[in-house]
Amino acid sequence: MSDVIEKIITRRSVKAFTDEMPTEEQLEAILKAGTYAPTGMNRQAPIMIAVTNKEVRDKLSAMNARIMGMEGKIDPFYGAPVVIIVLADKSVNTRVYDGSLVMANLMLAAHDLGLGSCWIHRAKEEFETDEGKALLADLGITGEYEGIGHCIVGHIKGDYPAEKPRKENYVYYIK
Repeated sequence: MSDVIEKIITRRSVKAFTDEMPTEEQLEAILKAGTYAPTGMNRQAPIMIAVTNKEVRDKLSAMNARIMGMEGKIDPFYGAPVVIIVLADKSVNTRVYDGSLVMANLMLAAHDLGLGSCWIHRAKEEFETDEGKALLADLGITGEYEGIGHCIVGHIKGDYPAEKPRKENYVYYIK
């Protein structure tokens, strides 16, 4: 089995992180992998925002918890010190698929570097709010973007999640 296929098969969603920040080199490698995700007609509709600032990270966490009706009760980012927001240009009809492939590359790259990651939803709802739009404006990001997801990244706290069985009838063949 190739190393790539092994990484795909062994990657798990991690939901417990230490406070330790990934290195700059690790983060750069993960983001670079995201830029190489396939996109429809190579339009490269997605953008990524790497959030390592704890204040902004906590603000995003609070927004996300509010959207899920759990404000002040949980951290939807499971303590991860890095949140990579993936958004995509609303004018591109393949934006959700393109952004999803970016998310997959980010998570696989994190796994390859020995870090944990997890896809956290509700980015779409976050960046439809005035607060989300203001955050983009503060960063100088203009245009119409749809939130695709948050890729949380960090050092794994505790044991790596065990493999879960694959469902029956996952694959069908036509020969």
